[in-house]
Amino acid sequence: MKVIAATLNAKFIHTNIAIRYLKAYAAPEFEIELSEYTIKDPTMNIVTDLVQRKPDVIGFSCYIWNIEETIKVISMIKKINPSIQIVVGGPEVTYDVMEWMERVPQFDFIVIGEGEETFKNLLQQLDSERDYLQVAGISYRTETGEIKLNPQRHKLDLRELPSPYRFKEDIEHLGKRVSYIETSRGCPFSCQFCLSSIEVGVRYFDREKIKDDIRYLMKNGAKTIKFVDRTFNISRSYALEMFRFLIDEHLPGTVFQFEITADIMRPEVIEFLNQEAPPGLFRFEIGVQSTNDYTNELVMRKQNFEKLTRTVTMVKEGKKIDQHLDLIAGLPEEDYDTFKKTFNDVFEMRPEELQLGFLKMLRGTGLRLRAADHQYIYMDQSPYEILGNNVLSFDDIIKIKQVEDVLEKYWNDHRMDHTIEYIVTNSFSSPFEFFQQFGSYWENRGWSRIGHQLEDLFMRLFDFIKSSNLPDQDIILSLMKIDYLENAKFKPRKSWWEDRLEKDERSALYHMFLEDPRLLGEDFVALGIKEKELYKHSIVEELSFDYQEYMQTGVFKRGKTSLLAYFEPTKQQSLLFGTKK
Repeated sequence: MKVIAATLNAKFIHTNIAIRYLKAYAAPEFEIELSEYTIKDPTMNIVTDLVQRKPDVIGFSCYIWNIEETIKVISMIKKINPSIQIVVGGPEVTYDVMEWMERVPQFDFIVIGEGEETFKNLLQQLDSERDYLQVAGISYRTETGEIKLNPQRHKLDLRELPSPYRFKEDIEHLGKRVSYIETSRGCPFSCQFCLSSIEVGVRYFDREKIKDDIRYLMKNGAKTIKFVDRTFNISRSYALEMFRFLIDEHLPGTVFQFEITADIMRPEVIEFLNQEAPPGLFRFEIGVQSTNDYTNELVMRKQNFEKLTRTVTMVKEGKKIDQHLDLIAGLPEEDYDTFKKTFNDVFEMRPEELQLGFLKMLRGTGLRLRAADHQYIYMDQSPYEILGNNVLSFDDIIKIKQVEDVLEKYWNDHRMDHTIEYIVTNSFSSPFEFFQQFGSYWENRGWSRIGHQLEDLFMRLFDFIKSSNLPDQDIILSLMKIDYLENAKFKPRKSWWEDRLEKDERSALYHMFLEDPRLLGEDFVALGIKEKELYKHSIVEELSFDYQEYMQTGVFKRGKTSLLAYFEPTKQQSLLFGTKK
């Protein structure tokens, strides 16, 4: 019996850990082939690949991001060869099982919940007497077409699960894709918008086996390893042990990502990380979601924002770990104005990334079951994103989506850190007001429907700045020049700003710098750049304030000064130097 475990990932760099658990658990009795695609791959290409391999059984791992594309693939496969047994599993089909079986007649079986043992038992029955009553935790069709549902089985002992990381066919991809590590299942919290709230309690894998798996992944080239535990730091002693292990045994270039519950992280843990962790080794993802106490109470979410702020601030001050903070727009009783406050509360901490998401009414969650309590309307098909509720209209959602668009381009991508920091601090009443006004302007100009080069992003922001008649536009333009030249890897052929120096002005400045390099500071002198190199690999432009004073103190000391950007030809990076007053 030939068996394939398949899935459609959101991106090529992702890997699916679920189908690897299925393969590992079914061995050696069944040799399962793994097949991963993306949701962007043409359906015909996926179907062709699967059908040509002549499987008897195909199992699909299903999530909100791939379910509709997966159904298209399955429907075509069944038309081509109805004898292929189709098994689906995963969080998207574990809930509303009868509805799924009725909606998609091409589903022969649904594996409910934890699938390792269930899938293997199902394969055993498919390969023998086909008595599906013997398989706990599945839904199936009888010969007469009746849909049956077997109760779920007991929870697995995770310490006994075989490793899903040791397949030879994965080795060549480890350096190019994200490797996902699971050290626990379950979540101690009960947030009603999250599937993790349904499973009671937290179960742990064998930590020594996990360490061996991480060593194996690093040895074979894995660069990004993401822990998928819902709350990695629920146990302080466990988190400290794993952090210590990763610090001691990591290989250069490896990055570890974690989902952290920030308000329960003890200061001594952060102090340990700030002292011991190499810069860039760890990355934290922190779900804030809302700072509205009433909203958090309604979704049974316990959160101490004061302690969360303390954690984020301490980590940021340590300058070792990048932090990605999440917000969810559309939670119960959080209207446009209260969400604005949530946004400003969190942006005040200046996280390296601020992800603005929109509530999805996931199957099986308490919030979906009680959607009528808050008059939610939402998409009938995945991703089940809300379209409005009793306090947040669709027009409000559109406005927040405009914020999300420019937030991603101008804050999370770190193209203009100097500029955006100045604008949100000095030019608008709050960070949200800037992103909202700019986002609306962006949408009205039609820019959300076209592509953008780096120069376009700078020109469009400055177009907005000019149209808004903001004060200190000379400072903003100067900061944009600094940001642009810092981010450019190569010497620009032509600058996007209008107040470019004339050729004779530029030549005079070059002559002055060559005569007295100390004008640009000791770091420039140390480079020992020759005349030919200076002309070939640098540009010089005018600023409205003292660059060196600003970089050292953050103070804007007005007065025209010069900025020289030298583009190192072999390193694809720029070095900036400003004239002394």
